[in-house]
Amino acid sequence: MDAAFTAEQDEIRRTLRDLLAQHGGPGEVRAAVRTAEGHDPALWLRLAQELGLPGLALPEEYGGAGCTVTELALACEETGRALLPSPLLATAVLAAPLIAALGTPAQRAGLLPRIADGALTAALAVPGGSMAAALGLTADNRAVAWAGGGRAGGVQARLGDGRWRLYGEAGRVLDGHSAGLLLVAAHTGGYPRSRTLLFLVPAEAEGLTRTRLTSMDETRPLARVELRDTAAELLGADDAPDVCGALAATGRTAAAVLAAETVGAAAGALARTVAYVKEREQFGRAIGSFQAVKHRLAGLYVRVEAARSAAYHAAWDPAAGPLALAQALEAARTVAGEAVQLHGGIGFTWEHEAHLYVKRAAGDELLFGPVHRLRDHAAGQAGLFGDVTADGPVHGVAV
Repeated sequence: MDAAFTAEQDEIRRTLRDLLAQHGGPGEVRAAVRTAEGHDPALWLRLAQELGLPGLALPEEYGGAGCTVTELALACEETGRALLPSPLLATAVLAAPLIAALGTPAQRAGLLPRIADGALTAALAVPGGSMAAALGLTADNRAVAWAGGGRAGGVQARLGDGRWRLYGEAGRVLDGHSAGLLLVAAHTGGYPRSRTLLFLVPAEAEGLTRTRLTSMDETRPLARVELRDTAAELLGADDAPDVCGALAATGRTAAAVLAAETVGAAAGALARTVAYVKEREQFGRAIGSFQAVKHRLAGLYVRVEAARSAAYHAAWDPAAGPLALAQALEAARTVAGEAVQLHGGIGFTWEHEAHLYVKRAAGDELLFGPVHRLRDHAAGQAGLFGDVTADGPVHGVAV
């Protein structure tokens, strides 16, 4: 495998880094998260219209750039480095691939071009805050009741008079408060013949209530979505599309992209820390010149580079996405914690940007992890634990 990036891929990364260096500093990030949208709408339109960010991995026939997951991962590595709050992950990484995979020709033609040019943002709403399970990252999404079940729980869908109507609630929906379109996972068919389908719900739908939640990581706005007899459109044709399969495929790709974004955040925290220890003096010399500090920074550098290698491999082979994400989340958690320590007292203050990296690492692990479950599920899929033996239970079954 040729691991070298093309000139076009390097240009995407360089252009985005230069733009975010001017408009994505800590001050701009704090200002953006305090807006009603939770991001800077003007910067988002610029990223969409000038750089084509949300349409990077969409086909050209729908207004996209026709690139691969690799280009999208490289772009997200740069947005992660700046901790940029934007609808990119929710829209281009989670929602758009599902519309492309499951949507009818009319749905794809009507929605994907608007996503590609930044006019429409979208969010995936799954019940119970079970994003990792729904995407098949921490469990088999066909075997667990992540979307609710029976006649209650989760979001229920009912077909009457030729129209679908939804009733229920989904929590911790990424960018759910500001998205122009919601992809809602809902349970239908009742207990004997139950199945999970995806539905399109526009932001202005009657009976839809969206409440922005207080989240650990302000750069990842979360919302509670409530549906009360809300009209919805089935995503795809009414012939039982393989929703779980599409969600799992999207999950693998999303994990690869999220791994690259997380590596970018870890690298950003490390770069800021290195710059600080070069300037901070103690006993008449920069603290970065002390051997103990050098050893700690060298260890962090190795962690980041190992995670970056795993993320780049996953960008070429999304099947490795969950394991790459686990390694990236672990590296980000360690680097962010060390960044606070090496900044000393100022690193613990609310005004300093070090705490932003800590919250990003912790928040992403809560939303898409945790690390040990990502690895456990990947190991189970690889058959590392084998079948049940006399000495222990079947892998994944609690006793």
